[in-house]
Amino acid sequence: VQFVGSGGDLVQPGDSLTLSCVASGFTFEHFAMTWFRRVPGKEHELVARITFAGIPASYADSVEGRFTISRDNAKNTVYLHMSNLQPEDTAMYYCNSYPVQRLGGQNIWGQGTQVIVSS
Repeated sequence: VQFVGSGGDLVQPGDSLTLSCVASGFTFEHFAMTWFRRVPGKEHELVARITFAGIPASYADSVEGRFTISRDNAKNTVYLHMSNLQPEDTAMYYCNSYPVQRLGGQNIWGQGTQVIVSS
């Protein structure tokens, strides 16, 4: 199982950014997918979830109305469009399935992508 995120960048408050994550090693179209984020010293925070059919299912209160999750099952890819970014959105962003993929009792997180929001 692999997750490879991309699209992170250093942006200013109010800017927009779209993250991508390519998944492999499992039947992508059979799983709901998620975006998490993590800042040093804290646990992974669930940001958004989308059903296997491509219907956004939930967003964290802190990103509701600003972030949009989508997916392309033909490309095994999940996206996170983020608008009106704020400094508190600064984090490493990871995608995963729902439930998250695990191996040997550990969650598999793969390669995240760094978002930094700063003026």
